[in-house]
Amino acid sequence: MRVDHVVYAAESDGMLPTAKRVAGALGLEPIDGGLHPRFGTRNTIIPLAEHRFIEVVEVLDHPASDKAPFGQAVRARSEDGGGWLGWVVAVDDMSEPEKRLGRESVPGNRHRPDGVELTWRQIGVRGLMADPQVPFYICWDDDSVHPSHLADNDVRLTRLQIAGDPDRVRDWLDLRGVIGRDRPEWEPGIAFDFVAPKGTPGLLSLAFQTSEGEVVI
Repeated sequence: MRVDHVVYAAESDGMLPTAKRVAGALGLEPIDGGLHPRFGTRNTIIPLAEHRFIEVVEVLDHPASDKAPFGQAVRARSEDGGGWLGWVVAVDDMSEPEKRLGRESVPGNRHRPDGVELTWRQIGVRGLMADPQVPFYICWDDDSVHPSHLADNDVRLTRLQIAGDPDRVRDWLDLRGVIGRDRPEWEPGIAFDFVAPKGTPGLLSLAFQTSEGEVVI
């Protein structure tokens, strides 16, 4: 299990301007990711080093966005002004998260503009909607190309600041170690900084290491 990517919901001026601002802060260029036909959303990808990426996403005027939890989550966050929606952990086997959450994962797919289709399974978006401090899970299909393969940079995700309770996140992920100010054993490259929520819990900011130094978004 590892941090796979982080999700940023489009702000009021839409996905592309939002993606350009986020990518520009890191000295990078966003890449059109294509459509999620099952979720009624589309995204722009900002590939990072260490097999990770930022996903900037917006909801489409499509019936799927009203039915799919991911589409609902994106719509709600964008209508609230946009910003960090959540974080995602990748697993090699969905059976354990499915067992703990008591339901089956759902398939996901995305059609890139170049015709390549990416496929995966995911679970936990409803948990994210109810408690935005927790991540959801993704398991990429074996024959699917990970979005980070497009990275030609050394920008690294180094810290997540989360308004919430480290014990709650630890329990959600079924971790034996304690997530707190120190780096958790399961993800040595990323620090987790928890602060007491003043309102809704969730991602507050992320830190990245770039060639120009640390950038916090």
